[in-house]
Amino acid sequence: MPLNLAFSIEKTRRWALLAAVFLNALAMLTLNAQAQSADSNFPTQSIKILIGFSPGGSSDTVARIMVPKLTELFKQTVVIDNKPGAGGNIATDLLTKATPDGHTIMLGTVGSLSVNQHLNKLNYDPVTDTAALSLCVVFSNVLVVNSASDVKTFEDYLKQARQDNSKMSFGSSGIGGGGHLAGEMLKIAANLNNQHVAYRGGAPAMNDLLGGVLPSIFSSPTDAVQHIQTGKLRPLATTGTKRLEALPNVPTIAESGFPGFEATNWYAFAAPAKTSPEVIKRLNAALVATLKDPGVVAQLRKLGLEPTPTSPAEAARYIKAESDKWGGVVRKANIKGS
Repeated sequence: MPLNLAFSIEKTRRWALLAAVFLNALAMLTLNAQAQSADSNFPTQSIKILIGFSPGGSSDTVARIMVPKLTELFKQTVVIDNKPGAGGNIATDLLTKATPDGHTIMLGTVGSLSVNQHLNKLNYDPVTDTAALSLCVVFSNVLVVNSASDVKTFEDYLKQARQDNSKMSFGSSGIGGGGHLAGEMLKIAANLNNQHVAYRGGAPAMNDLLGGVLPSIFSSPTDAVQHIQTGKLRPLATTGTKRLEALPNVPTIAESGFPGFEATNWYAFAAPAKTSPEVIKRLNAALVATLKDPGVVAQLRKLGLEPTPTSPAEAARYIKAESDKWGGVVRKANIKGS
């Protein structure tokens, strides 16, 4: 091949390569510009909030209290999508697979975001495969029995729960949930022999307690307070470091013979991990504004829940610290997943 022809072919190939690189870079810039434009216009459609438990449960109730204000702020419909089962794992799995555009988020629990990875082999990591948006509420659980029970006090409860083959079982919204963990902590601290009964949410557990099928529950205030006020349930103790504002006459476990006992429950909002910083910022702003809204605050506090808006970074640190804390309890209590 003549030298000048070979040089011409090589030169043409180089120009073609440069053109391809240029066109690829131009396409990437165009896509990035389009993505940034979409992010700045967020939201462009309805927003779905995944809930890992049955309708009527505590996390479901909290989300529904927030929906009207969120709808107003987003100027888009906000809908609840209940996906109960596996202690919130089904909803969390769906979140990690959702398109990371901010239109699907989740109200997660201490179990689904911090505990379940210590209980089960998951096909996702709730810490790295989700993006924290904000804490939502922090609260104590309350140990309750049916008002027809012969258990009148916390001491009565301990006495029955220490018996061999104790029938004083306790229910919760699911394995690894806040109520379950509180019960396991008390078993360790008080040397109890009672057993845990897992449900697919707080609502079905409460139904069995009210129906006399289940002896006790470490319940969220959201599920319990209304039934305490109507006399259907008897509160024995709460699991936080201070008494619940909604139940000022009910002592804490810590002041009932177990100094330092603390089993705080919480919910937090999360999005898929690859959601853009701009969309996360917009979601956080709306969630924080909602959690500071006087009407929303009043409704949540009436149920014994403390609104706790945070930055995404603060929420992420809290979720990680809770994962480390409860992972130790899971190992010590030898809790097995579902």
